[in-house]
Amino acid sequence: MILSIESSCDDSAVAITQIATKKLLFHKKISQELAHSIYGGVVPELASRLHAEALPKILESAKEYILHVKAIAVTNEPGLSVTLVEGVTMAKALSVALSVPLIGVNHLKGHIYSLFIEKEALFPMTVLLVSGGHTQVIEAKSLQQMHTVASTMDDSFGESFDKVAKMMNLGYPGGPAIEKLAKNGDRLRYKFTLPLLQNKKIAFSYSGLKNAVRLAVEAGSEDDYADIAASFEHIATKHLIYKLGKYFQNTPPKRFAIVGGASANLYLRSQVKEMLKPYDAKLILAPLEFCSDNAAMIGRVAVEMYEKRLFSEIDSLHVNPRSSL
Repeated sequence: MILSIESSCDDSAVAITQIATKKLLFHKKISQELAHSIYGGVVPELASRLHAEALPKILESAKEYILHVKAIAVTNEPGLSVTLVEGVTMAKALSVALSVPLIGVNHLKGHIYSLFIEKEALFPMTVLLVSGGHTQVIEAKSLQQMHTVASTMDDSFGESFDKVAKMMNLGYPGGPAIEKLAKNGDRLRYKFTLPLLQNKKIAFSYSGLKNAVRLAVEAGSEDDYADIAASFEHIATKHLIYKLGKYFQNTPPKRFAIVGGASANLYLRSQVKEMLKPYDAKLILAPLEFCSDNAAMIGRVAVEMYEKRLFSEIDSLHVNPRSSL
């Protein structure tokens, strides 16, 4: 078995994955959403302290598996430096105590492998990664062959939802709050400009849209919030679809996946599904419970890395908060 730890942002999680069968034997996550909601976003130092409290408690719940563990896996990049350190420190201590190898896992690869929890990996595929920290299009050919072909120039898709929710005092995380509010709104009432419409570059940008929403919020009242949320969600998603369409003109997909916390947005899923019809491409989605940060996806990557003997030396495993694939 592999014990995996995730602490890249505000979710403390531990999982146990069976190497031979890839079966998820244990998974527990403690969310910090309530602690951060009063601030409208994640406070890194608070998140770090909460990880220091939560991770040992979760580990205690998994103690029946500890003696069967063959490796310790941990997210070490990218993420918040002060929260990554909490997971890496625990992982190093467990690796020494149990005399088992250490595996440092890239969080972005973890999201891609959330598609394969308790399943065999399926490559190649084109992946849209949308989360609070990332908006990327990735060509994934294998565990060790993943290439980012497009990314955001400023705010991420998920981050823009959080910031718009904060403008309306909807709390944190903003994605589910905006999605819920948008269901009762008119998506076409506010004619927000589609970002980068005249820019031929395959890239994403949400700063301008976010500012336009701010002006609408300031000019309106709470009675307008549902329409603002719906119009924002519509244009934010349409921007993704438009740029993906441009990319697909030269690189039509055969398999397409959406991963990351914001991939749980049902409107985004429906729009991507419609977009893929002309290409006859297979849409692959992670279960909703594994879209947000979790240790199960880290454990799934670690199984592949364990089989390839891609271990990390304790002294050389460091946190890389701004790392990419």
